[in-house]
Amino acid sequence: MVLKILMLVVFFGVMIGIGLYCRKNATDVNGFVLGGRNVGPWLTAFAYGTSYFSAVIFVGYAGQFGWKFGIAATWIGIGNAVIGSLMAWAVLGRRTRIMTQHLQSATMPDFFAKRFDSQSLKIVSAVVIFIFLIPYTASLYNGLSRLFEMAFGIPYVWCVIAMSVLTAVYVIAGGYMATAINDFIQGIIMIFGIIAVIAAVLGSKGGFIQSLEGLAKVSDESVSAAPGIFNSFFGPDPLGLLGVVILTSLGTWGLPQMVGKFYAIKREGDIHKGTIISTAFAVIVAGGCYFLGGFGRLFTGDPGIQYNAKGGIIFDSIVPAMLQSSLGDLLIAVVIILVLSASMSTLSSLVLTSSSTVTLDLLKGHAVKKMDEKKQLLTMRGLIVAFIAVSAVIAIIQVQSPVAFIAQAMGVSWGAMAGAFLAPFLYGLYWKRATSRSCWASILFSSIFMTVVMFNQLGILTLNLGLLASPINAGAFCMIAGLVIVPLVSLISKAPDKQLVEDAFSCYSQKVLVKQTEALGDGE
Repeated sequence: MVLKILMLVVFFGVMIGIGLYCRKNATDVNGFVLGGRNVGPWLTAFAYGTSYFSAVIFVGYAGQFGWKFGIAATWIGIGNAVIGSLMAWAVLGRRTRIMTQHLQSATMPDFFAKRFDSQSLKIVSAVVIFIFLIPYTASLYNGLSRLFEMAFGIPYVWCVIAMSVLTAVYVIAGGYMATAINDFIQGIIMIFGIIAVIAAVLGSKGGFIQSLEGLAKVSDESVSAAPGIFNSFFGPDPLGLLGVVILTSLGTWGLPQMVGKFYAIKREGDIHKGTIISTAFAVIVAGGCYFLGGFGRLFTGDPGIQYNAKGGIIFDSIVPAMLQSSLGDLLIAVVIILVLSASMSTLSSLVLTSSSTVTLDLLKGHAVKKMDEKKQLLTMRGLIVAFIAVSAVIAIIQVQSPVAFIAQAMGVSWGAMAGAFLAPFLYGLYWKRATSRSCWASILFSSIFMTVVMFNQLGILTLNLGLLASPINAGAFCMIAGLVIVPLVSLISKAPDKQLVEDAFSCYSQKVLVKQTEALGDGE
């Protein structure tokens, strides 16, 4: 216990120290929100990766989908690395950095307003972000607090409060640069931590080969009658597996807290380096988490695995039970720091995104007509406190409700935001014919549909949505639907103003003068 507490004190001290050190970088809006657009490839790549993977992945998704799909859940981590990291950087990185600087936009709603000449689109986008980031943030507390209860016996409420206060301190003090530096440190911890945990858990079952053999013997007639199905290439439900891969991989393309990382990168050459670093990070962390979760059924009957009143397994208890029965005190302490790192990095990214969006896109120029630089910074810092407090209260209430699975809360959040913004943002960067009406169609469709799914989950509505009743499948559906809705609506609606579009895309083809040292003459 002394070791655990000592490691936590050091961890918290470093985080807060970095926040205070970075105060000089957070004296204006550009510095506070984007780090002055002066962040290198390593910090940007790790900020992207640590914002991507949190306690939601390590505790919620790894436990639930490892149980459902077996070792095939590793495909989710591979999809996260290839689609969610490699392709996202390759497709969005350069164009996002160039066009957002050209349009002088610091947030995704502001990008929509300037790219499509629509202030109302900006306001609605900001509202969607603010509303749907809250359940995601609440789910972070849930996963982290389960591990704290396991390791320390600390009540859930105090875990939530401690994490809230500490995250607020370093984000408010240092802004984006503090989160980026902390994300780098936290990312290093995550890489070494997940490798150590996998080795220890598999070692407790006799090693990798024996663990695979044990998994091949596991059967569940309610899932599949096929022998060794949890040790198979695609698992018992390939279609369901594909839905999870789409949601968790393609979703990053439309999430404001993820895309915002491209806004802050320093120069074009850093994008190539960042792509490689971010992909490698995802392979280790995401691949490792889902690979670990795939062995969850080897721990069936473990006293740490919990069941609800109907006899169904509580998925969020699987990974903590695996760790508790496999790890010694030192590795338990490492896991606590690992999940703290993952959760606080994601939480800091979410609250910074939410506060900047509300301040710059909802309040400035609308609710508050005149807002100078000092007032904007003060408002953002105040909103960080408010956003953390609201999400903490929801997390405390949520754990007492029947709908407490981490994956469901994240599915609703990701599905709504990525479904709403992915297609408008992607087409806005690449296609001159995309219109503001198509953006409206995509945003309204996904926001309304995912709200219906959420109400269905809570029991407020009782609709038979079939496969789409699951927030995971519904979120994947909304993303794909948006990619179809935007071009269809754009083609049947009035073309955008030509001058507006040409001005936006002119940043991709700027003329430069170079010195000509050798050339043949015109007549030769």
